[in-house]
Amino acid sequence: MSHPNPHPVGPILLLDDVADGRMILSALFIVAAGDVPPPVELPGSAVPAVALADYAHATVWRVRFALPADRASSYRWNGETFEVAGDLTGDLRLAYVSCNGEEIGDMDREGSERNAMWSRLRDDHRRQPFALMLHGGDQVYADEVTRGHPLSDEWPDHVPDNPSPEALADLRDHLRTRFFDRYAALYAAPELAWLAARVPSLMQWDDHDICDGWGSLRPSRTGSAVGQALFGAARDSFLLFQHGTVAGDLPGRFADPAGGHLGWTIHAPGLRILAPDLRSERTRRTIMGTGGWDMMEAEAGRAAQGHTLLMSSVPLLGPRMSLLEAVMVAIPRMQKYEDDLRDQWQSRSHRDEWRRVLGLVRDMAQKDGHDVTAISGEIHLATRAVMDLGKGLHLHQLVASGIAHRAPPKGWARFLGALAWLGENPLPGHPIRIKPLPGQRGRYVAERNFLVLERRSGDWDARWNLEISGLTAPLAL
Repeated sequence: MSHPNPHPVGPILLLDDVADGRMILSALFIVAAGDVPPPVELPGSAVPAVALADYAHATVWRVRFALPADRASSYRWNGETFEVAGDLTGDLRLAYVSCNGEEIGDMDREGSERNAMWSRLRDDHRRQPFALMLHGGDQVYADEVTRGHPLSDEWPDHVPDNPSPEALADLRDHLRTRFFDRYAALYAAPELAWLAARVPSLMQWDDHDICDGWGSLRPSRTGSAVGQALFGAARDSFLLFQHGTVAGDLPGRFADPAGGHLGWTIHAPGLRILAPDLRSERTRRTIMGTGGWDMMEAEAGRAAQGHTLLMSSVPLLGPRMSLLEAVMVAIPRMQKYEDDLRDQWQSRSHRDEWRRVLGLVRDMAQKDGHDVTAISGEIHLATRAVMDLGKGLHLHQLVASGIAHRAPPKGWARFLGALAWLGENPLPGHPIRIKPLPGQRGRYVAERNFLVLERRSGDWDARWNLEISGLTAPLAL
């Protein structure tokens, strides 16, 4: 059950939008029930907090305010000054992270081990600050929130038929509390808390923010009353804790104000960050629904100068997973992994959608004559790929995963590397090649990691920070 936290959590800085030369920010706070967090202090003003959600022992509050988007600045809260790099107009550094947890026992892990890469990222910011922190999915591993309630204890293997309204209401309360507990614990971790108070975050979700394989599970699970209660609790918690908002109050960067899907776009000088929602409309046969595709089509037709960062929570470029999928479906004891492979763009079930999105990316790049870089997490490995877009342009795929999830066995990395030898060519004339990171021999690296993206004099490069191997040489984008 949820317990009171003697210390307030926050500020957690979230970027609502960039407009009129300003960063529109939300600062999130979690304080004990009955307490009110102090206001955020800016030159000449103090902005009070607004309560967003009440829990048994705590309340979640938000302060919305603006800082310059063309220079470094600061704000004060509770007697402390927080420096924010903030300049999105010239040279800048971005951090990209994903997979902040593990499926089983994540709440019980020892903090310094679990957050070792967060500590390294914090030290990196102290040496040379980041303007933004991009979170590419699985910010929270919620797989165990279903435990401890009779309706969901055996999810997804067994789902009760026709639960009573009273039992469902009790389940919703249970799930809501369990999501709160996990988010509050994550944001209280000192390594992340220090960074999150100084570097505005932009987040998109993936399956573990809901449950393992959400959308790739069978409709009898996801469409059930229990499945919908789980999705509803996850969605409300995602909006609250990852975007500092509630339904009906989405920031301007979201494509659908009604929240039918939760894709968003940021437009800054010389930079577009495009983050489609690959979960809200997902089914076993589709990755995005009408709303998601409308957003992507609109962005493909929009003029954009500079560089586009496309956040695809599952890697956009990858090896021939469809071959592995066919083998696993044919072997009964391997069929339990089918949902994991259906999660991928490369799945046999999503082949047409994969071609469609790659065609959009190609057209997007060729329209304005600029390269597009896809950044992804999800696979708990570090890797990269390149797709020739024609006209001298390329789609770079950078995968950084995970910052807290421990790496899989090195044999899995070697197996995927061998699979990548086959190459892939879903769009004729635009071959995909999986390539090693700078300085690495294998195509996949089985180490915890995060990614640093840097723009200098208009040119972009990327470096992976690997837990054991350290910082790679820069890769020009």
